Amino acid sequence: MVKYIVLLFASVSVTCSAQIYMPKFEVQGHRGARGLKPENTIPAFITALDSGVMTLEMDVVITKDKQVILSHEPFMSSAICLDTTGRPITEKEEKKYNIYEMTYAEVGKYDCGSRGNEKFPEQQKIALSKPLLREVIIAVEDHIKSATQYEVDYNIEIKSSPDGDKKFHPTVEEYSDLVYGVINEYLPLERVVIQSFDFRVLKYWRKKYPHVRLAALVENIKSIEANLKDLGFNPSIYSPYYKLLSKDKVTLLHKRKIRVIPWTVNDEKEMLALKGMGVDGFITDYPDRARRYKMTLNMNVQKK
Repeated sequence: MVKYIVLLFASVSVTCSAQIYMPKFEVQGHRGARGLKPENTIPAFITALDSGVMTLEMDVVITKDKQVILSHEPFMSSAICLDTTGRPITEKEEKKYNIYEMTYAEVGKYDCGSRGNEKFPEQQKIALSKPLLREVIIAVEDHIKSATQYEVDYNIEIKSSPDGDKKFHPTVEEYSDLVYGVINEYLPLERVVIQSFDFRVLKYWRKKYPHVRLAALVENIKSIEANLKDLGFNPSIYSPYYKLLSKDKVTLLHKRKIRVIPWTVNDEKEMLALKGMGVDGFITDYPDRARRYKMTLNMNVQKK
């Protein structure tokens, strides 16, 4: 099983002695496997595991009673959620359903799975509420032990912004400490990456929890040098929107000993193009597509 997984997600090259060298190439399941199952839910993460991902990417927010739950938005998104009566939440009203003002018990009354997501027609519709981070970890680790038999990393995004402080989430310090408390209880920290667009978060973690790997999420058009200057240090991972990358930028980041893992790549041709640039992996809504193309690539190299 281990040999199979390595073959599946490794970048392959043939040496002069005909031995196959396979360094780690990291495929991350975005919000689990958003293209196939409701995002940030246990079924999505189990599907990602069964697709052979090396890392599970997820988003966390905080409830009124200080519980860490999985959600991309700090409110009930109009794209996927129904209210407590089963009515679709509209875009105009979605921010009124502020998770930071709800207890976890109240959050559990909202269905964010059976409506589906019109951007992902392959996604299975399942009635689901937003899970606790600890529930997800327990389910994933149980599935690893009983089925997939190999450990994965957790790439956890903290969804803060200066405008959202004390409105949609706690301060960066409290937010971060709550998340750390859960992962420190349930996971070895070497299997965790903390990512954020909010560089305040990364600076705080570097100072208080320096043993945890950090990923800088980027969607702006500033130069790499400018973003790293704003951050103030070299993160373990630089994670930009994939269309912002070029081979020269990947080379520059590698010279700084920073891994490059862009988001969110769903087209197989674009996956291959990024692989050609030398990225260290990518984040995708469709880990099953990544699996198909990696198998084809590996087979072609071995035939040569």
